Amino acid sequence: MLSIFTSIFAKANDLKVGDSAPVVSAKNEQGEMIDLTQYYSKGYTLVYFYPKADTPGCTAQACSLRDSFAELSQKGVTVFGVSTDNVEDQKKFKDKYHLPFHLLADTEKKVAKAFGVPVNLGFTARQAFLVKNGKIVWLDHKASTKEQAADVLKVIGGQ
Repeated sequence: MLSIFTSIFAKANDLKVGDSAPVVSAKNEQGEMIDLTQYYSKGYTLVYFYPKADTPGCTAQACSLRDSFAELSQKGVTVFGVSTDNVEDQKKFKDKYHLPFHLLADTEKKVAKAFGVPVNLGFTARQAFLVKNGKIVWLDHKASTKEQAADVLKVIGGQ
């Protein structure tokens, strides 16, 4: 089953390091419209995609970022989690795990499409993009669950 799930998401992404970050907006867990371009020039912006709120891998990924949030913030990283979950499910997920960053409800799949992230069977592939000054400076097509924060911090250390 895992190999089927993995092969469904095995699609090359069109964005690459050095490309301009997508101009796109979506509602956050509060139902407020967030324009990602408003954050691209404020240090680093991490936009990470996950398949489904409150599932084991997605929770591990979010909690990795939560547990390192102070260090990420200190290094100028603004974090946004994105999935196709609705606003209410994103809010429940954020509240349950005390996530200190916004979760975007990409129900129309506009954010995923803008970043070239595959969405199959209604689930977003797990990927991560780091943006600085409006440009993609790092991307991970198979983003880690438990090591997401460590991977980002390692990249920033070398920037």
